[in-house]
Amino acid sequence: MGMSRSGELPRGASAGAPGPAPAAVRHEGWLVRHGRRKIGRSFFHMRYFVLDNKLLAYYKKKPRDSMIPLKSILIDGNCRVEDRGLKTHHGQMIYFLCIYNKKQKENQITMGAYDIEDALTWKRKLELLIDQQQDSMTAKNRKAFASLDFDIDLGGFSFSDHDSGPEDEEEPRPTLLRRTTIGNGPPDSVLDWTKEPDIGLSNQNDTNQAYSRKNWRLVRCQNGLRIFEELVEVEYLARSCSRAMRAVGVVEASCEAIFGLVMGMDVTRYEWDCSFQYGSLVEEVDGHTAILYHRLQLNWCSMLVWPRDLCYVRYWRRNDDGSYVVLFRSTEHQNCGSQPGGGFKIYPLKSLNGRPRSQVQHLMQIDLRGWGMNYLPSFQYHSLLQMLNCVAGLRECFSQTDEVHTIPRIPVMHAMVNAVSMKKDQKLQEPDTKTKQTDSKILDMVDEESEDDDDYQVPEADLEEEPTKSDSDAKSSDPIDLSWFSGIIRQDANEKSRNCWAVPDNKIFKVRSKNFPHDKSKVPAGKYLMELVAVDWFKDTKRMDHVARRKRCAAQVAAEKGMFTFLVNIQIPGSSHYSLVLYFVSSSLKKGSLLQRFADGDDDFRNSRLKLIPSVPKGSWIVRQSVGSTPCLLGKAVDCSYLRGPEYLEVEVDIGSSAVANGVLGLVFGVVTTLVVDMAFLIQANTYDELPEQLLGAARLSHIEPSAAVNPELDNIS
Repeated sequence: MGMSRSGELPRGASAGAPGPAPAAVRHEGWLVRHGRRKIGRSFFHMRYFVLDNKLLAYYKKKPRDSMIPLKSILIDGNCRVEDRGLKTHHGQMIYFLCIYNKKQKENQITMGAYDIEDALTWKRKLELLIDQQQDSMTAKNRKAFASLDFDIDLGGFSFSDHDSGPEDEEEPRPTLLRRTTIGNGPPDSVLDWTKEPDIGLSNQNDTNQAYSRKNWRLVRCQNGLRIFEELVEVEYLARSCSRAMRAVGVVEASCEAIFGLVMGMDVTRYEWDCSFQYGSLVEEVDGHTAILYHRLQLNWCSMLVWPRDLCYVRYWRRNDDGSYVVLFRSTEHQNCGSQPGGGFKIYPLKSLNGRPRSQVQHLMQIDLRGWGMNYLPSFQYHSLLQMLNCVAGLRECFSQTDEVHTIPRIPVMHAMVNAVSMKKDQKLQEPDTKTKQTDSKILDMVDEESEDDDDYQVPEADLEEEPTKSDSDAKSSDPIDLSWFSGIIRQDANEKSRNCWAVPDNKIFKVRSKNFPHDKSKVPAGKYLMELVAVDWFKDTKRMDHVARRKRCAAQVAAEKGMFTFLVNIQIPGSSHYSLVLYFVSSSLKKGSLLQRFADGDDDFRNSRLKLIPSVPKGSWIVRQSVGSTPCLLGKAVDCSYLRGPEYLEVEVDIGSSAVANGVLGLVFGVVTTLVVDMAFLIQANTYDELPEQLLGAARLSHIEPSAAVNPELDNIS
């Protein structure tokens, strides 16, 4: 099925023209309408969509005169654009978006495009219109330069995060988020990746980049690729499994074109992947997650070594800097052994002579099993190099043709092939243990996932600067006795301890400096405004709301002593619901401080300010990339509810409200006991008076055990 590319029809004043009213947004074109009938069957229809001023509508054909649309939705500041990922229809992959109103979620439109660039153009147009409406809604309550989300002329410099390239996920554009990352739209300018470290992990902070450089070693160069080997031994891998290896190369093509080929599992893969024999779709979990069957042709003593059958979960996301991440994790299948995993990372580079360029990284860690592992030591190494060489295949595939590559297809598996060779593989590769299946998922700190929050060239002198704040926002010097408080998870600062929490060093987190409006500089954070006193880990058959009402919980104890508590209730959905509750306490709530305005403000203000900075100091490369280290505004990533008590504020972070977050949760839940995760919370500074930013608090969670969660018994509390 073909589809003409959408075209933008200018109307009204130009976007850059001065004037009190924002430029009208108009866009139209053919898209795929997706929905579900009352009898339960889904449908895919071609419809003509028109975005005109504040109205998104679609028709059966191009509208004329006063034709009535089949359906329409009014775009205002309460609308949100959600990335629904890819759906497979007749073997073709369609990229879907969903536009809905947060206050009327039943009123929504799901639309898709065969061309991912076309879908992203629609997303940018819709988010631009939503941003304009949000700006109008809050204009009365803002100062002249209060917002960092839009380019505002301030006497020669722009007070905007957009100028910084891949800045925070807090921008109203999506990331996971409103985010393209699966959710976040790409930045206005392409990053100059030549300034990045060789390995180029652009979405990690300085600490994680140093970690990456320390644990990867260049072992060889071949076919124009750099081949790296991970130096760290991973405790939970089988002895027969090799260390992770990674190939890094440059391909003269756009990220979207490369992503399309990487996602395909049809005959187009024969043109660039020499280890590919066959592949098909087993199950489509959601728009970003699918279960695939993949047969490897290793071409190494083929008469003695049979092909390998893999069954794995594939998860993908698009980052706000225009890069793509495709991750693999082995799953259970009768003909396939469990493998550690791998993935692709595709980054945009600066164009050369008018041709787009992208950096492609391909990581693979696999246990091929079989008798060859014992008698032919070079078998595993040779096979890994063959699989990693697909990056060179991608490069040559694009360099040898000027034709536009067709949209890749992926065949659907109707029944597993039961060939004799597959039976042999099953005997040789039968895993020692089955992969434990669970519907429980954990939080994606994201993104994706994501853009590097520290791509600014900060002067060395500024790196040593420590933010200072006025007395109104400074943390009280009165010490808080932690012996007053207790939680389910114990406190233990030992690096080797398990199922515990600690407070990480504040300086590992970067926040906006006093000079941020001028140079986008960030500095190590100063002292925490609040103190983490307890962590609870709950499990129940339903979602757990308002946990602050539990008797003798840290919030109740703090209230009895006249102290203020900020609770973060991270709600994790699944067959069993989990809640991770962090209690941050301060001696008092200073009147007029940003914290006081946040605690007593409305939900719109809170959603536009509460920011999370995630980090994974310890974990596999795959997990570190899926979680990322990009700050994001929680209220724009997932649904957040706020409960204001007499001496506390509880924020309920509903991870189940984001399909993107759920996808990442499923990806990393199986290895949660091997992770060390940092989470820092702060209130975003949007005016000069609020700079530099200060962290409310942070938590380091080490090797959390799902089995340690307890029932909070909230039903017994009135």
